[in-house]
Amino acid sequence: MLTGKQKRYLRSLAHHLDPIFQIGKGGTNEQLVRHINEAIEKRELIKVSVLNNCLDDKHEMAEELAEKAKAELVQVIGNTIILYKESKDHKQIELP
Repeated sequence: MLTGKQKRYLRSLAHHLDPIFQIGKGGTNEQLVRHINEAIEKRELIKVSVLNNCLDDKHEMAEELAEKAKAELVQVIGNTIILYKESKDHKQIELP
């Protein structure tokens, strides 16, 4: 579980990142979760964009993605979900 200070730090790092995944009207599926797992292991911090044609609730999707990927949900802002998971092999981010 992340503290408020850690979330604030991760949000500042994520500000300059571009979303690397998009969720459309198909919603989430196992293949998307698998790709997110692979990407989050390499990058530790990722953004996922939710397109306007997605009918699911973005907050529910964010919690579902975080749970399935075993990651921490940093923030849902607008149509963007920010996820963090500490990498085993490619550790780059030192949390305060």
